Amino acid sequence: MPANDAPFLLAIDQGTTSTRAILFDAKGAQLSVGQKPLNQSYPQDGWVEHAPEEIWAATVEVTRQALEAAGISASKVTAIGITNQRETTVVWEKETGRPIYPAIVWQDRRTAEKCRELEKGGAADSVQQKTGLLLDPYFSGTKLAWILDHVEGARAKAEAGKLAFGTIDSWLIWHLSGGKRHVTDATNASRTMLFNIRTQSWDDDILKLLNIPRSMLPEVLDCGASFATTEKSLFGSEIPVLGVAGDQQAATVGQACFQTGMAKSTYGTGCFALVNSGSDPVISKNRLLGTVGYRLSGEVTYAIEGSIFMAGATVQWMRDGLKAFSQSPDSEEMARRASDSQVYMVPAFTGLGAPYWDPDARGAILGMTQDTGLDDIVRAGLESVCYQTRELVEAMDRDMNVSADAMPQPLRVDGGMVGNEWFLQSLADILGRPVERAATAETTALGAAYLAGMQAGLFASTDDIAKTWKSGGAYHPKWDASLRDQKFAGWKNAVQRVLSGV
Repeated sequence: MPANDAPFLLAIDQGTTSTRAILFDAKGAQLSVGQKPLNQSYPQDGWVEHAPEEIWAATVEVTRQALEAAGISASKVTAIGITNQRETTVVWEKETGRPIYPAIVWQDRRTAEKCRELEKGGAADSVQQKTGLLLDPYFSGTKLAWILDHVEGARAKAEAGKLAFGTIDSWLIWHLSGGKRHVTDATNASRTMLFNIRTQSWDDDILKLLNIPRSMLPEVLDCGASFATTEKSLFGSEIPVLGVAGDQQAATVGQACFQTGMAKSTYGTGCFALVNSGSDPVISKNRLLGTVGYRLSGEVTYAIEGSIFMAGATVQWMRDGLKAFSQSPDSEEMARRASDSQVYMVPAFTGLGAPYWDPDARGAILGMTQDTGLDDIVRAGLESVCYQTRELVEAMDRDMNVSADAMPQPLRVDGGMVGNEWFLQSLADILGRPVERAATAETTALGAAYLAGMQAGLFASTDDIAKTWKSGGAYHPKWDASLRDQKFAGWKNAVQRVLSGV
């Protein structure tokens, strides 16, 4: 690694529940962190919103915190990498930088009916072939259309070229650069349902379908590129922004999944499993998503992704809603105490993600008897994340044409839930394959830092990054196949009971 008189990398990690800035050295070691919780609002059933101004103010605050905590001046930071909650949609005025409506969060389901209308109109196949995505309110496209259709004067301003659209990365870069740069990266663009992942360009047919003016859209760059330079007034010195990736793709980089067939699963608010599918896009036949894994030097590496909406959010609900425990780590001991009951929790609080894509499904706890206690319910909540992961992994194997008798590759895992040893062993048991926890907990932020560092010349290639990956523990399945399949059949039966069409 070349010497550098400013060998620090700063990652801005803007997530669903918090905004963080983490300072790394040139070898990927974490030096400091700044963090602030993010408020969410729920104006109606199925609606989830954030305040874009709060996100921007928190980003500046936590960045300053991280620099101060490390005793590092901004002039010593080589580059910034940004990673962000994907699909969350912001529309703002180009002249003032003010948002015209709250950010509509990826979890929001208000456009479910619009997606059904588009599907009935025959748009589903074309959209999937071009974008790799399914027609679902999860993605940005119908959220953006909703804002244009429901905010007074928005459509006229958009057609006059006065409004800008962006996912959170674009919103932050716009403000970091003082309004000079309206850009995004290929991974975030690939989650909008407006971007053709084959041609790597915004798709005019889909824009016409949703009545979205092209002038609103940001320029799409590689994941490592000259995105912007921060205003000197923000941090005391200008800092180049050289890396950007959506949170799950950034975690894929942080987990060094650079070879075809390597897979990772991140357990944050939701759970998102990605498998590197190589240089050609794979359009899923199993209701998963085709997406951009990363794009470097103009070369695209694709991925197949499965999305679960409730992972850490299920633990949060059991803590704050059910009041089953006071601190999330307590869930581990409760699960260990629980009996081996046939209680199943289906956490469809905001519908079901892959492979069902049912926005109208709602949560349920099934199989309870008079002997069922809180320990059993907590165990069922944790197991629900394992069962959902198995559904994703099996679907990914089918899309990747993995033979049934092939040696299963380890699943690399990260995120807040992987501190729970019971959960990781259960995950390995239910999957029937090894699970490897990364030694570095902050793989998402680290992935963004790596992208910025590679663009800055601190890493020569992805091979350099891969050499830094270390295992923080491996978990091997202990259940026999018959027990695994019996438990999984019970889960499938529980899911059938909550699907809205059943």
